[in-house]
Amino acid sequence: MSVAYDPEQWHDLFVAVAGASAALLGLLFVAVSINLERILGFEGLPERALETLMLLLGVLLVSIVGLMPDQSHVALGVELLVIATTMIAIAVRLPILTGDASGREELTWKLSRWSVRVAAVGPLWLGGLLELLAIGGALYWVTAGVAFAIVGAVASAWVLLVEILR
Repeated sequence: MSVAYDPEQWHDLFVAVAGASAALLGLLFVAVSINLERILGFEGLPERALETLMLLLGVLLVSIVGLMPDQSHVALGVELLVIATTMIAIAVRLPILTGDASGREELTWKLSRWSVRVAAVGPLWLGGLLELLAIGGALYWVTAGVAFAIVGAVASAWVLLVEILR
């Protein structure tokens, strides 16, 4: 089996990502706990916290299923599709962001929130489908989704921890 579809070949990456995402998830809980009143005081920020949590938890789950031993590419593909589809269902239900003082929602805000969601979840879903079919360099797509999810989650965590204090 090609490296692009064999999860055993990706063991070290999945271990590293599992550790990093678990640590970031813990830090996110601390950041939200410290700023809980402020986060709850701004419309849209609780949803952003949930989105950030979803991204990091999704990355952790992807790593966990990638680490299961003696797993076929079909089983891994199905698991990745279930994780990514669940993330899509959550992302679609989340509001984008709140409006400015006049109540208008800025188009750039909407685009930035959806860009993060699509950049993270899209490659994960596509990677799951490609892993199931063993075509198209599947686990490379999964890696891209993981990277985008971590970057998006760190950016949102920065907002929840630092920008909220401005």
